[in-house]
Amino acid sequence: MGRGKIVIQRIDNSTSRQVTFSKRRNGLLKKAKELAILCDAEVGLVIFSSTGKLYEFASTSMKSAIDRYNKSKMEHHHLVNPTSEVKFWQREVAMLRQQLHDLQENHRKITGEELSGLTVKELKNLENQLEMSLCGVRQKKDQLLTVEIQELNRKANLIHQENVELCKKVYGTRDVTAATRGALPTNGFGIKEHAPVHLQLCQPQQQNYYIHAKTLKLGKLQLH
Repeated sequence: MGRGKIVIQRIDNSTSRQVTFSKRRNGLLKKAKELAILCDAEVGLVIFSSTGKLYEFASTSMKSAIDRYNKSKMEHHHLVNPTSEVKFWQREVAMLRQQLHDLQENHRKITGEELSGLTVKELKNLENQLEMSLCGVRQKKDQLLTVEIQELNRKANLIHQENVELCKKVYGTRDVTAATRGALPTNGFGIKEHAPVHLQLCQPQQQNYYIHAKTLKLGKLQLH
């Protein structure tokens, strides 16, 4: 004997109502997942229980589904009512013009123009923004320089290994130590060509340079 037809109406018994809600909620969520997978559809499902608890499912993301729903509903409304579409685009144009004006004004402030109307607090905030931007630029520059220095060190080590192999071929294995101590010519900077080079990023020492220049100047005066 088959099951009788269930009357679709509110269940008065709270326990039975909760059990039915749990079963049908799980079944609805399962069907939503199957629909999204089998039919490649974007599905968004939102359920609130009688106690206010939220249950949801989205095949992509709930925000994406809601945004797509609002956009589709708005486009449908514009097709039905052309006057509303004209007003909508007028508002969009006005909003874009305001955004463009704000961006241009902010750009002029950053470049140091039109600062007469700013208060001390606004100038301080602008100064902090510029310092943060400058700090970010310097960090990016140091990062790129560090990468380049590491690449140069890697190439220098490869060249050093090639020089060692050439020393072995030219002087022989037993004479490599003697050759590497002083037999090889220098590269013009007082550094032997076979010696490994290690570069690193550092700040320029302006004070030492000034003292060295002053010493050279005094030496020239003494010679004259």
